[in-house]
Amino acid sequence: MDLGAITKYSALHAKPSGLVLQYGTAGFRTKAEHLDHVMFRMGLLAALRSKQTKSTVGVMVTASHNPEEDNGVKLVDPLGEMLAPSWEEHATCLANAEEQDMQRVLIDISEKEAVNLQQDAFVVVGRDTRPSSEKLSQSVMDGVTVLGGQFHDYGLLTTPQLHYMVYCRNTGGRYGKATLEGYYQKLSKAFVELIKQASCSGDEYRSLKVDCANGIGALKLREMEHYFSQGLSVQLFNDGSKGKLNHLCGADFVKSHQKPPQGMEIKSNERCCSFDGDADRIVYYYHDADGHFHLIDGDKIATLISSFLKELLMEIGENLNIGVVQTAYANGSSTRYLEEVMKVPVYCTKTGVKHLHHKAQEFDIGVYFEANGHGTALFSTAVEMKIKQSEQLEEKKRKAAKMLENIIDLFNQVADRRVISTTNAERQAVTPPGLQEAINDLVKKYKLSRAFVRPSGTEDVVRVYAEADSQESADHLAHEVSLAVFQLAGGIGERPQPGF
Repeated sequence: MDLGAITKYSALHAKPSGLVLQYGTAGFRTKAEHLDHVMFRMGLLAALRSKQTKSTVGVMVTASHNPEEDNGVKLVDPLGEMLAPSWEEHATCLANAEEQDMQRVLIDISEKEAVNLQQDAFVVVGRDTRPSSEKLSQSVMDGVTVLGGQFHDYGLLTTPQLHYMVYCRNTGGRYGKATLEGYYQKLSKAFVELIKQASCSGDEYRSLKVDCANGIGALKLREMEHYFSQGLSVQLFNDGSKGKLNHLCGADFVKSHQKPPQGMEIKSNERCCSFDGDADRIVYYYHDADGHFHLIDGDKIATLISSFLKELLMEIGENLNIGVVQTAYANGSSTRYLEEVMKVPVYCTKTGVKHLHHKAQEFDIGVYFEANGHGTALFSTAVEMKIKQSEQLEEKKRKAAKMLENIIDLFNQVADRRVISTTNAERQAVTPPGLQEAINDLVKKYKLSRAFVRPSGTEDVVRVYAEADSQESADHLAHEVSLAVFQLAGGIGERPQPGF
């Protein structure tokens, strides 16, 4: 390790005085102008991680659903998973080190993790479409290079595509080709095979309206579109040709506001969905014949998928261990439906895909989705399943799609989100004193209700979640809990107002 070269190059990516960042559930995120030093240092860290694991490691430059002026970075481990928790701590330590401490911190990490500094390193880099992303990704590559590592710059990618590239490279191509064409071929082939065996209510040619959040999803879906020449027509909205990234559009907007994105007109029963800025979230929605908006968020997607898989396993006589992993912020009615009707076990973890993913790996088939649209189904056993549709299954899917929607998810601005700490999978507030007691008293006022608060892992806000037996009650409970947070956790700006 050429410490002199590291010091020289680090000075070109100087850390702003007094800036402190935390590697959270989605890596680092803040205003783009504050991130140059972080990107350089994450290039260093990625090279160390690659040397330690003797594998390809990924670095994705994105801030996902955050505003366009923000940016961020997250590292991808060799099997396409989130960065190991112990290395998250190294990331935070390295990002916050003062210039004079950089050498010591790098040596400490190398010694603690027994990194062979003579080992080759290879890092793949991807970025979203933010104006700041290209320059910041170059800073990542500077960090990789100064530690003697090699890199491949994939340029513009969705976050799932970078995870795919990393996994392909570390499995010798057995999972797929580590190219965009390989990605498109693998996913489209699976989709086409699936729909060959699925009924579609008399509509043999499917159409889908896609809100791309003015982000990378539009570019990549347009590239992939011709692979779906059989059976699917997509119409893109908020494709980046006008409008700002994630502004009045995208999965987070649709879920939070319970309405379609700006610029998309919906007729009754048209199929619609929204990505977020880096296309690793998806939510579906439609208008019924009466013009009412219906959202199929991550909770409902998980319910539909797990119910569908449970039926398939019963039909083919396979006795596999299937489980659904949720967070405390999942729709309680989806949990009850899965456990009481479908008899599928449900497990709760802390918020963040990395926590759900880890738990889901314990099952033959693990299904996990956060309500915001992050998620997937994991198959630990290779099972060939003939997909069959029946009226009975369709009825179960319709029932799942009509689950209670009396949920509200708000956020409060506070002076310091870290003043709130939680326990019990983020379902109970430990600090500040008195907050949990206030929430408990408020919940007692409403039927079938519950409420939680937690500091956001991606934004400088505190999340407030409330659920009750009616939308009106859920709204009232959410507002009252928001007021309690504002009063006890140092709220700033205007006091929370009813509604959202």
